[in-house]
Amino acid sequence: MSTSDFDRSHQISQRDLRDRSAEIMDGLERGERYAVTRNGHHIGDLVPIRRRRRAVSRAEFAAVSRGMPRLDDRKYREDMERHVDSDLYDPYDRAYGRGEFAQGEQ
Repeated sequence: MSTSDFDRSHQISQRDLRDRSAEIMDGLERGERYAVTRNGHHIGDLVPIRRRRRAVSRAEFAAVSRGMPRLDDRKYREDMERHVDSDLYDPYDRAYGRGEFAQGEQ
C-alpha cells in the first residue's frame, strides 16, 4: 500500500479489529479501507473486494486496447484457412439427417 493509500485508509489496531469486527466489516461493505497495526507497526491491509462489472466504459476499453498488438486481417484469414477444417463438422448436416428440417424450409 502506498503512503497516499495509507493516509486515506482508517488505521486500526489488532485489538480494534477483534473488538469492532462488525463495524469494520460494515465499513468494508461501504468501500472503506483499513490499515491494520500491531504494536504500532503496519502489518496488513483490509480492502473491499472489487465488484464485478457488467460493462466497461468505452474510454477504459480504448485505454486497455492501446497495448494490444495490431491484428493483420489477411494473416489471420490465412491462418484460419490453413488450420481450420470447415468441413469437419456441420451441425446442420446432423439436424437434416434426423429430419428436424423439412426439405425446402429455410
